[in-house]
Amino acid sequence: MSADIYTTRNAAGGADDGLAHAFDVLEERPEEALRLASDVVVAVGEHPIATLITGIAQRKLKRTAEAVTTLERLTQLLPEAGVVHLEYAHALASAGRGEAAVASLRRAAELNPDLPDVWRALADHYSAMGDTEAADAAYAQHVRRAARSPVLLRAASALCANEIPAAEALLRGYLKERPTDVAAIRMLAEVAARLGRFTDAEILLVRCLELAPGFAEARAHHAMVLNRLNRPVEALGQIGVLLDIQPENPNYRSLKALFLVSVGEYAEAIDLYCGLLREYPSQARIWLNYGHVLRTVGRQDESIQACRKCLALLPTFGQAWFTLSNLKTFKFSIEDVGSMEGALKAVRECADDELHLHFALGKAYEDLQEYDQSFHHYQQGNRIRRAQIHYRAEKTTALVGRCKALYAREFFAGRNGGGAAARDPIFVVGMPRAGSTLVEQILSSHSQVEGTMELSHLIDLSRTLEAPEVTGGDEYPASLAALDGEQLRRLGDEYLRRSGAHRKSDAPLFIDKMPNNWLHVGLIALALPNAKIVDVRRHPLACCFSMFKQHFAKGQHFSYDLQDLGRYYRDYVELMDHIDQVLPGRIHRVYYESLVEDVEGEVRGLLRYCGLSFEEACLRFYENTRAVRTASSEQVRRPIFREGLEQWRKFEPWLEPLKSVLGAVLDTYPSAPQRRAS
Repeated sequence: MSADIYTTRNAAGGADDGLAHAFDVLEERPEEALRLASDVVVAVGEHPIATLITGIAQRKLKRTAEAVTTLERLTQLLPEAGVVHLEYAHALASAGRGEAAVASLRRAAELNPDLPDVWRALADHYSAMGDTEAADAAYAQHVRRAARSPVLLRAASALCANEIPAAEALLRGYLKERPTDVAAIRMLAEVAARLGRFTDAEILLVRCLELAPGFAEARAHHAMVLNRLNRPVEALGQIGVLLDIQPENPNYRSLKALFLVSVGEYAEAIDLYCGLLREYPSQARIWLNYGHVLRTVGRQDESIQACRKCLALLPTFGQAWFTLSNLKTFKFSIEDVGSMEGALKAVRECADDELHLHFALGKAYEDLQEYDQSFHHYQQGNRIRRAQIHYRAEKTTALVGRCKALYAREFFAGRNGGGAAARDPIFVVGMPRAGSTLVEQILSSHSQVEGTMELSHLIDLSRTLEAPEVTGGDEYPASLAALDGEQLRRLGDEYLRRSGAHRKSDAPLFIDKMPNNWLHVGLIALALPNAKIVDVRRHPLACCFSMFKQHFAKGQHFSYDLQDLGRYYRDYVELMDHIDQVLPGRIHRVYYESLVEDVEGEVRGLLRYCGLSFEEACLRFYENTRAVRTASSEQVRRPIFREGLEQWRKFEPWLEPLKSVLGAVLDTYPSAPQRRAS
């Protein structure tokens, strides 16, 4: 209930004890409050405060249509009362009219911007609508309006202005004197999250919830942080607590849909998005999220329709155009190209829309065989994205050097018998866009193998081996040398525990298809010595240029510059060659070109390596209906095709920077006879 209502309740107390009592019982006994308010109306006729209590009580009693009617009438009687518009918005939201609720909340904010509950409700609605920027701004206003201490007020104002260092300094100083102030702890967690320090944010939020278990905003933020830390099952648990209390809250339902996608529960996520779209039918971002999930489960036509609906609402929405281009079997019309070119001129001040439109136009012109124009747009999209990120190629090269220095035959031989004994994981590693999704689809078509997704758990565990308090200052992977067999076993078991959240069947084996795990094959060999590792490799120019054409949802920061790409591919080959020497036969290599040329032969060899009998279903992988989240989701739902093998040659005139960096790696890529011999 709004703080403004309590002010109204005090004003009512002197005039009518019945209304004052109605306010007192409204939260716990709304039926009694409704009776008391009705008694006042019978006694004195229409009374604004009695009408307000009536509308709130009707909403709490699930008499939603009556509540909307009652409070709508009251907004006409008291058009300048912010609290009335706030309560009318709550009733509209309960009736599933989310967009109308937002309009009423905006009116309430105009009339009385000091109402904290208005901003909190707006933050929930904006979050459900997918407008993260507006949600963050509204929540910052909520914190600012709710703050009681002058110090917290200044910190909240700094958050509103995105002055993060100033906010952090104020909050840390305040908490030294008042270490149990949950509002300040929650604000400091917000600061940590904005700085990307999600582990710090989680520690603060756990403390916050220990002190105040009913602090809903802190619990919702904890859920979001857990998901960012790749712990979506725990995030679902936190959001479930909130939904038990507020099952209609749009933000909580939107977050639940997001977390469900993270754990592969797509059907329930689709149902939640459908419900949100009934409430917010004009919100482009919800249509886009809905389209993404539909694509993942193979409902491509419906996914296209959702993207088209999104673009009808917001024609300049670059992510929607890119999502269509990312349906690799989709082709834009000439009219689409004209619309994208027009949108590009209109969004020059929005880097996010601009870069997505460039990637989409690159695909459109490639399909039209206008390769000069196509490369121009790919290059411009990459240029914008590269300027936004901080990637240093030399750091990857240095890590590969440290791995080679440590990983000798004697190093691994001296640790035989350590690690977790489980044979469950099959790691599919290599470069993105090399064919790893295809290999995963083939393996997951086997009755004994479950496909999951690109899991980040191994990378997360490798980061724990970089922490000074854990490693004593040693850099990863040198820190591995200090671990005994039991510690390695615990690492392996922890990986299995985390990955278990993504396993939905009782198949004995599962696939972890995180390409970047090639950097951690040494960790796999030590912590999970019985796991299988499949390296999927594709021609350097084909693979690297395919990545250059792709804007990745997250990570892969090396892929937005041709020279960075060439160096990363070169580092990858160097480390894998080294592992082949010190652990011969440990890794099975699949060359994408060989798989296209001889599907059955390559599949049989792959299954033998994994200790699996041959099953015909693995040759009919395109009939597998499992969800696929990567950019290749449509391609793996049809038989293997050859036309993509040489597509990069259309762009060869522009690939000299890539060729020069690849150097000998390009020259030594095996020909077809060499691949067969290996």
